[in-house]
Amino acid sequence: METPFPPFEPNGPDDSARGPRLREIPLRLVFPNLITILAICAGLTGIRLAFENRYELAVAMVLLAAFLDGIDGRVARLMKATSKFGAQMDSLADIVNFGVAPALVVYVFALDQARSLGWIAALIYAIAAGLRLARFNVMAERENKASWQSEYFVGVPAPAGAMLVLLPVYLGFLGLATDRTFAYLSSIYTVVIAFLLISRLPVWSGKSEGNRLRRDLVLPMMLGVVLYVALLMSYTWEVMVFTVAAYLISLPFGARKWRRKYGTLTIEEPGIGDDDIGRHI
Repeated sequence: METPFPPFEPNGPDDSARGPRLREIPLRLVFPNLITILAICAGLTGIRLAFENRYELAVAMVLLAAFLDGIDGRVARLMKATSKFGAQMDSLADIVNFGVAPALVVYVFALDQARSLGWIAALIYAIAAGLRLARFNVMAERENKASWQSEYFVGVPAPAGAMLVLLPVYLGFLGLATDRTFAYLSSIYTVVIAFLLISRLPVWSGKSEGNRLRRDLVLPMMLGVVLYVALLMSYTWEVMVFTVAAYLISLPFGARKWRRKYGTLTIEEPGIGDDDIGRHI
């Protein structure tokens, strides 16, 4: 069958009917989004491994997802590849990697023995992580930011929450019996971490530009980091339990520092108000 001749166009071909022409995108704009996608894949793979009773790999994948999710924004800023699309991708990845994945892993490992109470605890944590991320996004969109936002978080940040909520799993790896009593205690602990996420507790972030390290402490700090990584590789779950304990112990000290500087125990400035809620629903 012969191909019909194209219609005659006296003024040349009409390209407007083809829609807007797709322009080429620099590869550096795509690379941070690939890191975000890999983080989502790691988080979802961690969930699958947990249901297959391969718990150590599941926890490793969740922690890897948290690591990748934590560096994608920094990589985008270093490569000058930030975009609104990337910001939306990152927000969706945060909910999966810091909320859903840790909640399901800890539920399958320990909370399921508490039956409905364990599932309720996992739900509370996942929802709290979503609320925490929504509050963070709303505060980040404000044009006029408070000076303390570069030094403190409002409540425990979601990446730290994912690390904290997995404590029952770390303890199980160290040989602690994961019976029904352990499941009930883990459920209570999970709810406590959920409330720390959505609390107004001032948590020191360490991101303030005014924080500087004395020259004589640089080499000892670098040696300490090397020692920590070496211990983490050799005694992974012991070091993770120590890290969780150290982080929880540090929270009152951050709140104490805030009180000395601002005179309150919690951050009183509203994170989200009625206008913010109405505008973002």
